[in-house]
Amino acid sequence: MSEGSERKSKIPASRRILLKTLMLQKATEKLEKEKREADEEKTKILDEKVPSLQIAGLSLQELQELCTKLHKQIDSVDEERYDIEMKVKKHNMEIDALTQKIFDLKGKFKRPNLKRVRISADAMLTALLGTSMKVSVDLRANLKSVRKEDEKEKAVEVTDWRKNIEAMSGMEGRKKKFDTSNA
Repeated sequence: MSEGSERKSKIPASRRILLKTLMLQKATEKLEKEKREADEEKTKILDEKVPSLQIAGLSLQELQELCTKLHKQIDSVDEERYDIEMKVKKHNMEIDALTQKIFDLKGKFKRPNLKRVRISADAMLTALLGTSMKVSVDLRANLKSVRKEDEKEKAVEVTDWRKNIEAMSGMEGRKKKFDTSNA
């Protein structure tokens, strides 16, 4: 018997579905509870940091002073936020640099095993350019053509070899020695 047939679950399908639905209900309840707790914590922190404004009964000058005070608070909070963002960016850049150093020190780069693929030039071009461009390559079109006239000119130069046999052999001096000794 195969392993698949031996490993049947002992829980019936209806029971499994019931358990899944119960687990999903519990998970949704927990998510809602976490959301409520997060909202409550947010409102609590906002109440501590930003007290409610009491504008009723204030004169114009007092309202202006309150506005300038609030603007100063907003500016200080923006400066803190900007400083924290810059610190986070700096730390992220340092982390990236250190991870790159780790990879460089390890020196282990996995290279995939490449398989040799035999493919024709036409098939390669269609794979690279896609099926929209139909290209056929004539590899012989780019080859240099040879003129037959050059070969005929060389043949004319070679036929004159009988006239210059002594000059070509380099034996002119030795031949004269033999000629003078016989005379």
